[in-house]
Amino acid sequence: MTASGKADLVIVANRLPVDRVDNPDGTPGWRRSPGGLVSALEPVLRANDGAWIGWPGGTEDDLEPFVEDGMSLVPVHLTAQEIEEFYEGFSNGTLWPLYHDVVAKPEFHREWWDAYVTVNERFAAKAAEVAAKDATVWVHDYQLQLVPQLLRELRPDLRIGFYLHIPFPPGELFQQLPWRRQILEGLLGADVVGFQLAGGAQNFIRLVRQRVGHKTHRDLVYLPDERTVRAAAYPISIDASGFEELARSKAVGERAAEIRRALGNPSKLFLGVDRLDYTKGILARLRAYSELIADGELDVEDAVFVQVATPSRERVEQYIVIREEIEQLVGRVNGDLGRIGRPAISYLHSSYPREEMAALYRAADIMVVTPYRDGMNLVAKEYIACRYDGDGALVLSEFAGAANELRQAWLVNPYDINGMKQALLDANRSTVKERTKRMKAMRKTVVENDVKAWADSFLQELSRVRESHGKPLRPARGS
Repeated sequence: MTASGKADLVIVANRLPVDRVDNPDGTPGWRRSPGGLVSALEPVLRANDGAWIGWPGGTEDDLEPFVEDGMSLVPVHLTAQEIEEFYEGFSNGTLWPLYHDVVAKPEFHREWWDAYVTVNERFAAKAAEVAAKDATVWVHDYQLQLVPQLLRELRPDLRIGFYLHIPFPPGELFQQLPWRRQILEGLLGADVVGFQLAGGAQNFIRLVRQRVGHKTHRDLVYLPDERTVRAAAYPISIDASGFEELARSKAVGERAAEIRRALGNPSKLFLGVDRLDYTKGILARLRAYSELIADGELDVEDAVFVQVATPSRERVEQYIVIREEIEQLVGRVNGDLGRIGRPAISYLHSSYPREEMAALYRAADIMVVTPYRDGMNLVAKEYIACRYDGDGALVLSEFAGAANELRQAWLVNPYDINGMKQALLDANRSTVKERTKRMKAMRKTVVENDVKAWADSFLQELSRVRESHGKPLRPARGS
């Protein structure tokens, strides 16, 4: 941030890019969150005297802005009731299922909406306070869809971008939302609204035309105040070189070999890595695999399925239910089909550091990514980045955003159990030549379109849209 305490680039996200940890001496501290978004935006923040606004987690209300790992961080406080109603309620009980094709039934509660408005107003006020004159503000994701318009009302001088990391639904689903117009108008406060896929941008444009009444043409919305809003696709990616460097390290290679030994050196190791979420299709995937074991197509002496399910939203009822269902299925399958020292499914309900994930990616022969709906799914790209030897197979849901780019994967409809079983078998029986041809093509896509390219393309578009703001955005050093 500048000497005045203002920032020329402000990132606004639901969470800060750091997590609370206990230091060795027992004092509280911070650790940088894993993930490509932080890696992509940190150098841009540094180059632009930037600040990151977000909720630190928990309910403490006495945190002042602070610097951690070279990033200027500005906390936004949430009360326990707001965590329940804004975060667990409207964000994850209403918007999340609605935007993910109603895999689970969304709930519509007026109290949740009121909390959503209140928290969005708080984030917008903080951004208005922190942003320098003519600054660029980049707002992220479904929890903060009202912030662009609220911020524009407070600070019309700002250049504002918004990026939605999850799918944006078709009108038939979105129109169920009682507050549909308010959400659309909130997003129209941005100069650029970014989506994972072109279909999401088209859904948004169509809804704005039908529900708000603005004139549109292709990816542009024309507002009465002569401002235009661009809605387009900017598919997010990963730090591909960082993952490959990690995968090539001696420590990760040794850990990958250790993982295979611990599993009894199977001929084939299948791997699933997901947040524990009902949209991820974990239950159907494990059912398909277990049927292959029961049918005799696979044998527990030769194959094992490792499923990592990272804990997520554990106080939300739907998440409690899906966890119980998965654990019951794993127990039943291992009881019926496993042998001593040879479980059919090795299930891990835990989160792991990036190094351990890279080792799992290196150890796995077949990566299985089968969500019912996903904005992108970066796990698929992480696996590809770690397969520097060109081997390995990816079984991928047609309904993950990544399928739009990774056409060489074994693509499946996750609702079709028989089709999924066949894809698992096809990947398992593929030749080295076929796997290498597919992997080489996918690796080229992931390496050329990494997370830095994603951030640069969005911010460059934002700089072009409103050049009259004057202050150009500076790229990160080396770009």
